Amino acid sequence: MGMIFETHAHYNDEAFRDDLDSIFARFPEKRIGRVVNIASDLDSIGECLDLAHRYPFMYCALGIHPSDSAPLTDELLEEIRGKLSDPRVVAVGEIGLDYYWDTPDREIQKHWFEEQLEMARQADLPVVIHSREAAQDTMRLMQDHRAEEIGGVVHCYSYSLELAKEFVKMGFFIGIGGVVTFKNARKLKEVAAGIPIDHIVLETDSPYLAPVPFRGKRNSSLYLPYVVDAIAQIKGMDPEEVISRTEENAERLYRLRS
Repeated sequence: MGMIFETHAHYNDEAFRDDLDSIFARFPEKRIGRVVNIASDLDSIGECLDLAHRYPFMYCALGIHPSDSAPLTDELLEEIRGKLSDPRVVAVGEIGLDYYWDTPDREIQKHWFEEQLEMARQADLPVVIHSREAAQDTMRLMQDHRAEEIGGVVHCYSYSLELAKEFVKMGFFIGIGGVVTFKNARKLKEVAAGIPIDHIVLETDSPYLAPVPFRGKRNSSLYLPYVVDAIAQIKGMDPEEVISRTEENAERLYRLRS
């Protein structure tokens, strides 16, 4: 029987400061098997590594989110590069472009996205891509850097089905989380219906984006069964099959064996 693989969480976030162990203690009852905790800024690099070493079910991705990329320098990137050989590190991320918040300057975001794509290539690791209101530039830079040779996931996917199919053609996975349970999430439901189950992975982006009926509250991996049920309903699949197929996909994405 498969276990739910959480491909994107931020358990180093302040929101979990007081009750992290009690959340993790409930993972078996909700069939949460493995978690990849994702770095986003310079402070979180060490925090994510620490968590991944403390909990045997946890791995991490190391990288700098576009909105946090202003302080980056070549020297700091070298420091991150030196940590990528740690056996608990399974990806470079989250990296990308965010034109919704639109800070720092787009040229700075693009520069560090490109640098981190190449860092992932050199480290032979997949990438976790954050892209918000920046579809065209994200795709262009991925094509420029032959991202199909690097591999990875477009997390918290928010674009069209047509674009999702282009990412899938590049061999990328599409990360789907609590938004798929929202009534107004027509586009994401179309994506879930229209791309093969072989390219979907489950995620929460905890503590953000909790599914219905917890929308607006703190999210955690404990709510992933609601995402499983939504995808199963949309695709006309048994929830057990969604769990086992997405677990296999996550293992392929992060190059792990079960």
